[in-house]
Formats: sequence, C-alpha cells, structure tokens
Amino acid sequence: MSNLVLAIDDDKLVHHIVEQSLLHSCKVIHAYSGEEGLEMAAQQRPDIILLDIEMPGPSGFEVCERLKANPQLCDIPVMFLSSKSATSERMRGYNAGGADYIVKPFDSDEMLARIKVLDEYRRQSLKLKQDVQKAQITAEIAMSDSGDMGRIMRYVGQSYHAHDLNTLSEYFFEFFVPLQLQVAVAFWYHDSEVFYSQEGAIQPLEQELLEKHRDGDRFVDFGRRTIINYPKVSLLIKNMPTDDVGLYGRYKDLLPHILEATNAKIKDMEVSEVALTKVEQIGLAFEELSDQLGEVATAYNDKLSLFSDYVSDGQANGKQAEVKQLYEHFSLINDDFSIIRYKLGEITEVRHELIQSLNQMAKPWSEEDVPAQTDIELF
Repeated sequence: MSNLVLAIDDDKLVHHIVEQSLLHSCKVIHAYSGEEGLEMAAQQRPDIILLDIEMPGPSGFEVCERLKANPQLCDIPVMFLSSKSATSERMRGYNAGGADYIVKPFDSDEMLARIKVLDEYRRQSLKLKQDVQKAQITAEIAMSDSGDMGRIMRYVGQSYHAHDLNTLSEYFFEFFVPLQLQVAVAFWYHDSEVFYSQEGAIQPLEQELLEKHRDGDRFVDFGRRTIINYPKVSLLIKNMPTDDVGLYGRYKDLLPHILEATNAKIKDMEVSEVALTKVEQIGLAFEELSDQLGEVATAYNDKLSLFSDYVSDGQANGKQAEVKQLYEHFSLINDDFSIIRYKLGEITEVRHELIQSLNQMAKPWSEEDVPAQTDIELF
C-alpha cells in the first residue's frame, strides 16, 4: 500500500505521530487548518484524509461536509481524529460524511490497520462506481437497439444478482432460449475449468473442443458449430445458422456482448472470493495476536503481583519512593495491555460481521427476486 494521506490538524504533535506511524506505508502531506486542508485536498487529490474535529476556523465536521459536497472530492474516505469517544460525536462524524472515527491518543498499528481498511473500501467503491457506469452504458445501448439488445440488458441485470457459477449459468442459458440456439459453456474460474450445457451434462467431446480452442481465435467455426472465446468464458454454439448469412452475422455481432458481460462478472466473483479469503486470514492473525497478548498479560500480572508483595513486605527499605514509582509505571503498562486486547477484540468482532455480510452478499437470489428472460417483453 502506497497511498497519499492528507492529515488536517492544528496540533503539530499529531502530525508527527501520523508521519511516524505511516512512514513506511504512505506518503503524508500536512495541513494545519480546515481551510488549508480543503485547498490541499483540491490540489493534491489524496487517497485518504485524516481530519481533526476541534480546530480554529471551520470544525472538522464542517470541513467534511464541504468535502462531500464537492463532486471532485466526495469519494475520498475521511477518518476523524478526536479526543471525544461519545457515540453522539461518532454519529455527528458519520452524518457529516466520515467513513471512520479514531479517538486520540491512538495506537500507530491501529491507525495503519484502519487506513488499510479505508483504502480497500475506497478501491471497492471506485470499482463499484465504474461497474454502475458500465451497466448504465449497457442499458442505454439496449434501450436504443433491438429486442436482442434488450435481452442483453436483462441478462446484465440478472448477472449482478448471481454469486455462484450455477446461478450464472442458469441466467446465461435463459438468454439463448428465444434465439433457439443450443449451447454449452466453459467458465475458466481461477485455475479450474467448470463446464455447463443446456442439456445438463456436457458431452466429453464438447468439453475437449472447448479446452482445445480456449487459447485460439475469438471465433472458431467448424461446420455448423462455433466457439467464441473470452479469457474467462468460452461458448460453444451447436447449431449456428451458417447458411443464413444475415442471421449468422447478426449473432456474431450480438453474442460478444453477453460474453463480455459474463467475462467481467466472473472476474468480479474471483476478486470477491479472494477478498473473503484475505478477510478470513486477517481475522485469524488478529485472533492469534490477541491470544499471544493475553498470555503476555497473564505472565505480566503474575510478576506485578510478586512485585507488589515485595513492596508491601518492606523488602525495599530506603528506596520506597523509587520502587513505588516503578510499580506505578508497571501498572500503566498493564493498563495498556488491557486496552490493546480490548481493541483487538473489537476488530475481531468487526471481522466476523464483515464475513457475515460478504457471505450474505454471496447467496444466490431466489427465482422470485430476479425476473426471467421469458416473462417480460422489453421491445
């Protein structure tokens, strides 16, 4: 991760802490007031903004609202830095457009972890925005073209609700029913090959043909059969109307659209699966770290108890003040252990919630939720 982070805070010490925390992972630029921060955000277009709340001039809440009102800056995630931990303050930050909220004084590792989460959120948001734009373009084309393109638009909409290959193949085959084309398809998913046929099981020879021509030309014709190849999907048409030049040309113009949409969908499914795996790995790492800290804290508490007994028994005659000061120092460190374990526990809970959300998104929609190709006439 090498992102541009804009820190907006009137406290120079906070700037120093942020700079040191992100020294090896991000480039940090600094602004010392809300107005300066707004100017630098417009000039530098940072990836993430760290924003203090209480500053001379416009508050952090006002600055965030102005950022979100600017179409050029509204997609930049904002993390509030505040000494107040009340829920009402967090809600104000959320209502102002903030994506995260961290309480001062903050731990360097915690800040870096949160910035990584915000960076992933930013990337996914931008990707989703691009996907929506692509879908809008597809819809515009479909609305201005023939009934075939209307079906393409319907399929694209259906594919957004398919989160496994079985469901995607069902929507895929629905598209070909009105065209009276008999087809089989191969999905090149990650490093595996998954084959489907309208007739149920795919014939061994069909599978062999798809595998053999996977890296061939975009269109491969042999007799009345045609294979159309994309990086993540290959389509075998078993009854291509090669004797009808007009219809044959029409299908060759039409079918790449559905394959391009399918290709993009499979790429998205691969990315989502990898993301879910990474979330699981990060969560396990946090759990292991929490367990290790727990063991360290237990051992530390034991030593602290022995030290307390040593002081109370009067075995440190003549150095009571120094020993007492050292004991208080140990106690503060012990409190820090407790805070770290508590924060790790919070992160673990958020990780569980995130996994549940991703799994819920990955569940296929029911038939009632997604209209079929045959139950609506678009044109």
